[in-house]
Amino acid sequence: MRRAVALAALGLGATSPNPVVGCVILDAAGETVGEGWHRRAGGPHAEVHALRAAGERARGGTALVTLEPCNHTGRTGPCAQALIDAGIARVVFAVGDPNPTATGGAHTLRAAGIDVAQGLLEAEAAAGNAAWLTAVRLGRPYVTWKYAATLDGRSAAADGTSRWITSAESRADVHRLRAECDAVVVGSGTQRADDPHLAVRGIEGAVQPLRVVLDTNGTAVTPGARVLDGAAPTLIAVAEDATPAYEAVETVRLPRTEGGLDIPALLDVLHARGVRSVLLEGGPTLAGAFVAAGAVDRVVGYLAPVLLGAGTAVLTGGGITTITEALRLDMSETVRIGPDLRITATLVAKEH
Repeated sequence: MRRAVALAALGLGATSPNPVVGCVILDAAGETVGEGWHRRAGGPHAEVHALRAAGERARGGTALVTLEPCNHTGRTGPCAQALIDAGIARVVFAVGDPNPTATGGAHTLRAAGIDVAQGLLEAEAAAGNAAWLTAVRLGRPYVTWKYAATLDGRSAAADGTSRWITSAESRADVHRLRAECDAVVVGSGTQRADDPHLAVRGIEGAVQPLRVVLDTNGTAVTPGARVLDGAAPTLIAVAEDATPAYEAVETVRLPRTEGGLDIPALLDVLHARGVRSVLLEGGPTLAGAFVAAGAVDRVVGYLAPVLLGAGTAVLTGGGITTITEALRLDMSETVRIGPDLRITATLVAKEH
């Protein structure tokens, strides 16, 4: 199953609005005879890839799958039936399918006389599929806030300069993060200061994410901006009463709020487009707006062994005014990236 979880991760960034899924087929003697993962939306599911690789050796064998085999016919047929047709004797899956249109695979398998078990490495498989599971349960994309900072928590110096706080190794790792997400989001401040490109570079075969700029007044994205090139699709979000300074690019109008644009409304638009994972790369003001909206699920911070002493903090606002309102994080990983430290943490649900 751990191998199936690793296989599932190979589909990150390419399967939305579908989940990432991995599958390993063992023959009747317990030898691995087939592997597969869901490679892209509309293509064969993980079980089908693995069964094709296994061929006749799947008969009487075991399928280990990270997600309950689907039970419905969409762009592809039901995986539960494919497993039955292949003569699989036992199915072990990690996470039950919460999607009401696809659930029921376990029942179908049992009704066909197949031994079914659930829950093996459930936490690991659920973590790998966090974006899709969040989208199904909450009806909005899973949001990762990425930032780079000095050890004293600065994202820019006092004069506004910020290139480069972190190392080339960390910047390359950010492209991996982008490749694993469906959309990359920045705000007008970052757009004006950096004219970012936001496309994935240096990762072969990567599906380019949707580049999203929150340009409330329609003045930050100007003709010639790098996000307007053809390297990746782009969506500009502006206020309902704004007059954008550009043309020939897709624009969505959102309600204004006190601090800018309505974040839940933006996430609704992205979810409707099939976006299941968002990488928030904007500055401290946009990050604060997402935090205040309760719309940050994971934080990835790149900390450089650098001190500035003054300058821009990584987070502004967020609606937090006292220590009891602090957002507590569960640190899931710390990794050395070149000279820097990458810290990954998820939000801890508040107790009521």
